[in-house]
Amino acid sequence: MLLTVYSYPTCGTCRKAKKWLDEHALAYQDIHIVESPPTKADLTGLYEKSGLPLKKFFNTSGRRYRELGIRDKIKTATDDELLNWLASDGMLIKRPIITDGQHVTVGFNEALFTETWK
Repeated sequence: MLLTVYSYPTCGTCRKAKKWLDEHALAYQDIHIVESPPTKADLTGLYEKSGLPLKKFFNTSGRRYRELGIRDKIKTATDDELLNWLASDGMLIKRPIITDGQHVTVGFNEALFTETWK
């Protein structure tokens, strides 16, 4: 099973996640989330398969999130608006996002990784 990992090279959480995948001998394709961000269609599929609320896909600690005032806008925005924002800037997306085409994890949680990817 080849996983797709959307990550950012200097992201510590991404490095932890990839280290975990390496330690468990899981093959993955690493995609730079800023240079090649997922499209709106990709994000829609990831969101639908994840079972998570769409707001969990936002990098709430990121500078762009604060600059654009998304924290206040997210409360009344439609899913379509949220997906457009996410697709417009890879820095708005929480990372890493990992998928095998059926399952999706967002961020790094060792227990969840063990449950999902092992």
